[in-house]
Amino acid sequence: MILEMVRANGAVSLRELARVVQTSEVTVRRDVRALEAEGLLDRRHGGAVLPGGFTRESGIPQKSHLATAEKTAIADLAAGLVEEGEAIVVGAGTTTQELARRLARIPGLTVVTNSLLVAQALAHANRVEVVMTGGTLRGSNYALVGSGAEQSLQGLRVSRAFLSGSGLTAERGLSTSNMLSASVDRALVQAAAEVVVLADHTKLGSDTMFQTVPTDLITRLVTDEPPGHDDRAAAELQALADQGVQIAVAGAGSGPAAAEPLPHGRQGRRDMPLPGQRRTHGSGPGAGGPQQLRSAASLTEPGQGPGDRARVADLRRR
Repeated sequence: MILEMVRANGAVSLRELARVVQTSEVTVRRDVRALEAEGLLDRRHGGAVLPGGFTRESGIPQKSHLATAEKTAIADLAAGLVEEGEAIVVGAGTTTQELARRLARIPGLTVVTNSLLVAQALAHANRVEVVMTGGTLRGSNYALVGSGAEQSLQGLRVSRAFLSGSGLTAERGLSTSNMLSASVDRALVQAAAEVVVLADHTKLGSDTMFQTVPTDLITRLVTDEPPGHDDRAAAELQALADQGVQIAVAGAGSGPAAAEPLPHGRQGRRDMPLPGQRRTHGSGPGAGGPQQLRSAASLTEPGQGPGDRARVADLRRR
């Protein structure tokens, strides 16, 4: 049963395996260890993957069934960081897709994204402007990649970038197994004053082939509560905090793990003690009005109307 689930999904968390086979995580961990010894799968922090996991990447259909409760809790918490009228970038992924569904309720936003799933989630949000990058469609994760996507982000400036990936370590930061996706994520980071990483506990301690965001550029990590026996995840979180990353932990399935007020009055964050603030962020007014889908390249093209030029100026001032 365990091997069948891993083959079907590419990667499965220990928590999900235990739920499906109706046994304890301790028992599942022992079984996974035995299967690894036979060369049938690889253990990764908090879960199991098919052999060759350093370069293997599951598609959206497989990822959408992994750690669903955790992703929901993370998205709820991350949405509380976004204020009305902000301009942000949102990268591709199933966790960022969950975030986008919650952003639809926040008026006056401008959301720049290379993800078709993020754009789709915001398509009917009347007071959210969606700006799509250019690029070539990568079908496995419904994202626009390549030089077209990267060039359309040049000269752009927003308050925050919300990104996810395949793995996160204190030593290397956020990483992914695809070179094209990593390159676009780096361009998204360059456009933002702050970088917020969304990663569930199964990605903590995992390292994949291409680095997207080094640890010193990560402003905040939004994650879920690791299992109590997972000392390695707790150590990884502490190592990230020691390097200045703000850690916000959400409780999967039952809402946020704590109810400490967020800076602008929303609830549901628990930040670990930090050595010091590493980055500041700006906020400013955003324009409401009908929702639009536009290419990011149009933000810098000549011949724009006064409203578009005002939007570009506002983004660059950030």
